[in-house]
Amino acid sequence: MADREVRTLTDLDALRTLAHPRRQRILDRLSAHGPATSADLARDLDLNTGATSYHLRELAKHGFVEEVPEKARGRERWWRHVSADLRFPRRSEQDEQTRAVMDELHARAYSEDMAAFRHALASSEPGGWGDAFPFSRGTITVTLTQLMEFFEEYVALVMRYSDSAEHSPEARRVHTRFLAFPDIAD
Repeated sequence: MADREVRTLTDLDALRTLAHPRRQRILDRLSAHGPATSADLARDLDLNTGATSYHLRELAKHGFVEEVPEKARGRERWWRHVSADLRFPRRSEQDEQTRAVMDELHARAYSEDMAAFRHALASSEPGGWGDAFPFSRGTITVTLTQLMEFFEEYVALVMRYSDSAEHSPEARRVHTRFLAFPDIAD
């Protein structure tokens, strides 16, 4: 298992950088497929090369990506995703601007996740990886402290499996999501 830096993002500029939709697409591509040049990313994501370079520099400024100097040739710059366990400030620690950025980031992420889930379901055939859609919907009764402990255990479990089959030819990238919220009726 690869140890990942735990990084709490409190800087509003860094949060805005991370929340930008094109930058999220760049990060997703680098995370899924490894290092790439801005030209590769622009082509793969149907973006402008100059804008892609700008977005990469902004992401690098906040430590979300970094250059891969050993792959560079001439003026060609390669970039990689910096793997980290990103944490966000609690709502009680967020000012109004931060809360607005976080709410937009979360809403867009969940919307994109549901679209990707629907696409995966529609594209799957029964058997093999087509049966790889485990689903659990439950309710727990916990204190706030217990919920935080539950979340930390979930993150530890995801981290334990995140790189465990990295080199196996049978391994596939599988998306996992955690969503918990208090019942408003209580």
